[in-house]
Order: sequence, then structure tokens, then C-alpha cells
Amino acid sequence: MFIFDAHLDLAMNAMEWNRDLTWTVDEIRKSEAGMADKPDRGKNTVSLDAMRKGNIGLCIATQIARYVHRDNPLPGWNSPQQAWAQTQGQLAWYRSMEAIGEMVQIKNKNDLEAHLELWKKNVEKKPIGYILSLEGADSIVTIDHLQTSYGQGLRAIGPAHYGPGTYAFGTDSSGGIGIKGKALLKEIERLNLILDATHLCDESFWQTMDCYQGPVWASHNNCRALVDHNRQFSDEQIKELISRGAVIGVALDAWMMVPNWVRGQSTPDGMNVSLSQMLDNIDHICQLAGNANHVGIGTDLDGGFGKEQCPTDLETIADLQKIPVLLSKRGYSNKDIANIMHMNFIRFLQKVWK
Repeated sequence: MFIFDAHLDLAMNAMEWNRDLTWTVDEIRKSEAGMADKPDRGKNTVSLDAMRKGNIGLCIATQIARYVHRDNPLPGWNSPQQAWAQTQGQLAWYRSMEAIGEMVQIKNKNDLEAHLELWKKNVEKKPIGYILSLEGADSIVTIDHLQTSYGQGLRAIGPAHYGPGTYAFGTDSSGGIGIKGKALLKEIERLNLILDATHLCDESFWQTMDCYQGPVWASHNNCRALVDHNRQFSDEQIKELISRGAVIGVALDAWMMVPNWVRGQSTPDGMNVSLSQMLDNIDHICQLAGNANHVGIGTDLDGGFGKEQCPTDLETIADLQKIPVLLSKRGYSNKDIANIMHMNFIRFLQKVWK
């Protein structure tokens, strides 16, 4: 089945982890043997080759660069200008992948339809389609920079990531959106960008919902009812997103899938983390919606973690092909499975880009 993954940090892996994503997963792992600078060295799950093997022909691919104030202990760049430059370097990597036929940028409905038709054909090596998204808006130095990004093909944006941000507060922090945040939301709406509600803390989330009327989705977010943490959405938040026609991509980061995960100590085997918990989150969103039209796949695989922190029954991203079978065993119809695996996000884009 064709798969749409709504959240992959491809350029971050290429530029910060120094991974050549044109290699196979196994080749990347072997190249990192003995490296210990990051906990997921030698344990990656994503490459463009693995995506093709898994028929994952379309994704939301990110730019990400956090600006941190001097008193912020989170890792990041010391000025918004540095953060902007990092996102431009990431964009240059995507462009280089386009130049060698590995990827193709999707910016409008015509691009989308042409790409979907291409992936129906028996072509030896198809380019991976990507829709450019910015995870955390700290690199937007001024509102004019957002216009520039739009011209570069940016089509979705999350105002915050972790901690306090320039325009909103994110995971593990608390606060509202303020004057700058409201100005950003106004420009997002004017440009018809998609607002990604992922990572917004509760206060920023609800203030955003109060003043933003444009298209909104959540690229990679699970359910607080299953794992009680502010990174997850409460049922009330999920219902609000559903009421706005949003689609929520379910993520595969182990600590978001099972309660009581302890970073650096817990293991997927020890905590029995599997794709089953992903289905639990899908089920929960479907029950709140009363249908299967508001949930999709947003794995966040290799988003700073690898096999040490993902389901035991997933060796590479190609194993997402196990999900349709698991959904069928839970009683989902073929139509509902297709909706979850790709059609919900595709229909969302078709509507926004009409």
C-alpha cells in the first residue's frame, strides 16, 4: 500500500548526523560503527532506499533549527540568524537530492496529482515526494522571512518545538503566544500555510485555536489518554482538531507509546513497545472522531532516536507495511486502512490547495 509519512527529519539527519540518505540503512549503520556522539548511532531506521522499499512515496520533510536564549539549557543556536542559516543549509540538501532525482518537492495540487500518478507506474527508481515543513518557528527572524520561506516551497509550519520559543511555548514549557505569536499566525493564515499544532503546550495550543482560522493538522502527535504527558494531546485537544477538519499523524517514539519510559534506561524489549501501541493511538483517535478520517501516520522515525527507542517489530521504515495487516486484524475496512495510510493527509492537502 502507498504510504504518506507526515513527519520525517530527513535534512537534520543529513546535515547534523552526517548521514548519506542515498545509502541503504545497513550501509549507514556500518558507517557509524563505534561512534558514540549520539545515542542512536548505528541504529538508524530511515533512508531513501528504505522508503522506496516500503512504498513510502510521499512525506512531510522538515527544516528544524531551534534558537535558544542564553538561559535556555536546551541545545540550539545562539541567534535566530544562525538558526535561519541552518534551515537554509537543510533546504540546500533537499535541493541537492532533487538535482540527482532522489526527491521532488511538492508545492501545489498539480505537483501532488502528478506525483501520485508517477508512483502508480512501474518505474525503476521513483523520487520521494516531500512537502516542506518547518518544525519550530524560531528561525523565522522576521515575518518577512516567512514570506521568503513560502517562496522556497514551505507549506506547513509548527510555531514551537521543545521549551520556550520566540512565537509560542512548546513541549515541557508553559505560556501563551503573545504579540509575536499572533502576528505569525496572521501571516500563516494569509499565506494559506498549514499550521502544525504538534508540540504546542496547552496554553499556546488553546490561544492559537482562539485566534487562528486557517488549515491545521498535527503531523506527529499521540494521545494523552494513553500516555499522560504534556507532549501528547488531551481528548479535548483532539476533538478540537477534529472539529477543524485536521488529520493527526501518530508517532513511533517509544516514550510516547508506553507509560513510565525512562530515557537512557528503558528499552523497547523491556517495555514491550511494538506497532500495537501505534494502533492503540489510531483506535483512540478514531473513537473520538466516530470514523477513520482524522488520523494518519507521522512516524518521526530517526527524529533524534533510532532502534533503541522505537517498536521492536520495526527494523526500518519499510516495516510500516506491517500496519495495514495489523489494522485489518483489528477490524478496519480496506477503505479505512487506505485513509489512515495515505488518503486522509492527501485529501487534506487537496482541500487546502484547491
